[in-house]
Amino acid sequence: MDKKVYITLQNGKVFEGRSFGAERDVIGELVFTTGMTGYLETLTDPSYYGQIVTQTFPLIGNYGVIPSDFESARVWATAYIVREKCDRPSNFRSEGRLGDFLKAQNIPAVYGVDTRELTKTVREAGVMNAAVTFRPFGDLARLNEYRVKNAVASVTSHGVEHYGEGGLHVVMYDFGAKMNIERELVSRGCRVTVVPADCSAEEALALRPDGIMLTNGPGDPAENTEIIKNIGKLAGKKPILGICLGHQLFALAMGGKTRKMKYGHRGANQPVKELKSGRVFITSQNHGYEVVAESVACGTLSYVNVNDGTCEGMDYPGYDAFTVQFHPEACGGPHDASFLFENFIARMRKEAK
Repeated sequence: MDKKVYITLQNGKVFEGRSFGAERDVIGELVFTTGMTGYLETLTDPSYYGQIVTQTFPLIGNYGVIPSDFESARVWATAYIVREKCDRPSNFRSEGRLGDFLKAQNIPAVYGVDTRELTKTVREAGVMNAAVTFRPFGDLARLNEYRVKNAVASVTSHGVEHYGEGGLHVVMYDFGAKMNIERELVSRGCRVTVVPADCSAEEALALRPDGIMLTNGPGDPAENTEIIKNIGKLAGKKPILGICLGHQLFALAMGGKTRKMKYGHRGANQPVKELKSGRVFITSQNHGYEVVAESVACGTLSYVNVNDGTCEGMDYPGYDAFTVQFHPEACGGPHDASFLFENFIARMRKEAK
């Protein structure tokens, strides 16, 4: 029988389950995601750096491991928690079992947990730290001290990479980018140059881009003071699209504020309303911080979350920039917002002329 695992929450509550991943103890920030599919994209999304991910959907692993669906080359989640694991995946693209993959990636994983109760605990009390251990854990002081730090620096690329040929040229800042952002741009005929998070504005502009992409990523956006200063230098130079963390960083560069949410938005079913048209889109999201829209004097609120009214997008007409909290490249997830890439391309074409 698989070994017993203890999940100890910051508030002292303990859940028990069984191991199907690496046998090591970890501490992380406990979050939950509501996606019914896309567990591979979740695990390989760098935005989950430092976090213990709980899946609310009860059965995980049923289509196995499919490397072509990964959002990066490795798993970034600290640990993984599910209600029921599937050991017999059924999919013609599958290349193995989820448990074997997590063991190979050295990621602890727990099944047999009451994920409904665990999720309710986080929803009521808010995001909290947790320990996943193979023996009872009693050091709550250590849990209280844990913080996700240096997140962007830990996940960004360390060199320049090129994708696509010809067409409009996009310089894409990798703050923890999902691969599908680059894929969506290339599929629309763009040439993409991916640069690390610490690439200076001068270096980026020297690449002669038609537009700048600010990508998703993990951690507290306000921690990235040098990146924020750099984005301020880029503002107004070229058309800019910011996604998720990129949305938050641009707001901070424009003098705005961000704040931590009670439990964030994570999953593929977040309703977002476009204020200009009144249309509602179902979107994929993964974030624990929000932009305080009224703090951004030079920006206009463009999208709001239907559930809680939080800021989901900003327009910056004076800087030829627009940013969104949700993921237009959603994979897996709804494609309602993919038109934002066309909007970005239209801005770049106008700039190029």
